[in-house]
Amino acid sequence: MTTSPFSIPNSNRRIDPTRYRADGSLNDNDRTEIGPTPLAFAEWAGLGLDAPHLPTMREYRLQRLKDQLVARDLAGILLFDPLNIRYATDTTNMQLWTTHNPARACFVAANGHVVLWDFHGCDHLSAHLPLVSELRSGASFFYFETGERTDQHAQRFAAQIDELLRIHAGSNRRLAVDRIEVAGLRALDALGVKICSGQQVTELARVIKGPDEIKAMRCAVASCEASISEMRQAMRAGATENDIWAALHTGNIRRGGEWIETRILSSGPRTNPWYQESGPRVLSDGDLLSFDTDLIGVYGICVDMSRSWICGAREPTAEQKRLYRIAHQHISFNTELVRPGVGFTELTRKGHRLPESCREQRYGVMFHGVGLCDEYPCIRYPEDVDSYGYEGVLEPGMALCVEAYIGEVGGRDGIKLENQLLVTENGCEVLTRYPFEDSFLRD
Repeated sequence: MTTSPFSIPNSNRRIDPTRYRADGSLNDNDRTEIGPTPLAFAEWAGLGLDAPHLPTMREYRLQRLKDQLVARDLAGILLFDPLNIRYATDTTNMQLWTTHNPARACFVAANGHVVLWDFHGCDHLSAHLPLVSELRSGASFFYFETGERTDQHAQRFAAQIDELLRIHAGSNRRLAVDRIEVAGLRALDALGVKICSGQQVTELARVIKGPDEIKAMRCAVASCEASISEMRQAMRAGATENDIWAALHTGNIRRGGEWIETRILSSGPRTNPWYQESGPRVLSDGDLLSFDTDLIGVYGICVDMSRSWICGAREPTAEQKRLYRIAHQHISFNTELVRPGVGFTELTRKGHRLPESCREQRYGVMFHGVGLCDEYPCIRYPEDVDSYGYEGVLEPGMALCVEAYIGEVGGRDGIKLENQLLVTENGCEVLTRYPFEDSFLRD
């Protein structure tokens, strides 16, 4: 038992053991922690989906981090990325704000001791989590917060890290860090701490999903697809792109989802080239609409899928059908290649080859990992593998997205299709079930 003045007293664990939800969270309408809403639970029950058991999921994730630390002879890891902090502790606090204002931090020792520095006055947000050993504040050393005193605050924080290393790792001074402000890095260097890559540790820890993470992902997909159905209902002549995109946001929040990382939805000639964000354009019947969810849903799980639709009861043009069929064939063929033991560059080599006219505006990756966000690995197209590709092997429990953008240079239309997959013991399972468009695929 720790005797640190920052330790969490047992009296803070005010949880009635008789009042739990299906996911192991407290069934209290006034609880502090965020999570799925009754609407989400009801929809999952209707689909026969089991909610994850959050205490078990949290223990699995912490053990994955510890295993990576031990394997690399690291004393611990220092985290500032809000999603890595979420993985280690399952805590959330102003996730987007702290992405660009690094006011929170987490130290995980190889022995499992977890220290969370939260924003001031926010200890209550993590009081329900038994895996957090200590709660502190004072991890802010960036100019907006600390101005000309930034170095002073960084040195004070680094001294705490130095003390934790001495207590929990003895002579081991090897500390993984995912990202850190310059002042903090210099302060740790001055104390003789050897900084190692924390991104490698966290990406490799996060890459294999445990049973409860898979349940959480199934639930998140179901909630996302229900929100997509609402977005489809909002698509009509006279609506703006933003009207349609807002329906996805609304559906996500109503079900207990958290945010959407991008706003990539476009219509008509704005679908080519790709990456144009939703705006005030007014749709007309017959307009093509393409989108990429990039959605952080319930339990903080990313659901990353893409579809292309036609506004109104119109038949797609012959050109739209041609592009759609290329995209559909591309992701269908590549999905069939996914199984344990297949190498990343093997997927590149054996994958469906885009027509030459569609290669210049190809998407950035053929596949990418997915979990709390887009994650390791990135599996590249043949044109990019020499510059950006790296090797690795698919394993059971990995979650991937397979995708394609099909739009020719100078063309009017662009089709975006994407599915989310789970690598199984014998192959893969397609997790995203929202249907493709028969009108594009039939003759």
